[in-house]
Amino acid sequence: MAGQLSTERFSNRVEDYVRYRPQYPAAVLDVLREETDWQPTWTIADIGAGTGISAEMFLKHGNEVIAVEPNAPMREAADRLLAGYPKFRSVAGTAEATTLADSSVDAVTAAQAFHWFDPPRAGAECRRILRPGGWGVLLWNTRRVDATPFAREYESLQNKFDIDPQRARHERVDPARLDQFFGAGNWRKRAVDNEQRLTLAGLQGRAKSSSYLPADGDPKQPAMLAELEALFNQHQREGVVVIEYDTEVYVGRMR
Repeated sequence: MAGQLSTERFSNRVEDYVRYRPQYPAAVLDVLREETDWQPTWTIADIGAGTGISAEMFLKHGNEVIAVEPNAPMREAADRLLAGYPKFRSVAGTAEATTLADSSVDAVTAAQAFHWFDPPRAGAECRRILRPGGWGVLLWNTRRVDATPFAREYESLQNKFDIDPQRARHERVDPARLDQFFGAGNWRKRAVDNEQRLTLAGLQGRAKSSSYLPADGDPKQPAMLAELEALFNQHQREGVVVIEYDTEVYVGRMR
């Protein structure tokens, strides 16, 4: 895994990503309406769109969404998932080179993706494609690693089986990187509650969707799945465990 391009990291995990990654709560749109007067008539460039989880939230709001995604298997999964939305299309591009036209979108979003970007170059590219006064939005579902005994043990298990501890992590995104993207001090942070309720299959699939944990075919994966099953059996209530998140929303006008 070490040295693998960020644009290729999830190619062998697409199906688990589609099925088991957390959604974004409706309260995100409430935040965006409060902070930006977010309109359903806006065109959104969703950068690093992956399998389309965040894009679908905006499509349901009525927005036209252009998903910018460099990873072909992830982009193709989004095309399948969102085929029923006439206002959706995807393009092969990156945060630093979206392929979109100048002044063509009202907002740019990046969900669970900004920590892979080159902030100054991505910021310049977003300013190019945004109409004057356009907004930038960064989203993360940040797992609460110390919220419950289950959360603490799940975090310990993840650390034990981590195959890429030097990877870029969104927890390491600091104000300096945000300033490089938005402009110095030109952003605000909000947070809303979120959770996943997972069966055993869901918990194992959620782990397998993570690029830093053993993938199918890795000799370490059976041990990880066995420990996840034991953890699930210890903490499940009525056949599910709960992963709690803070959904973090960073928003700023891209001047």
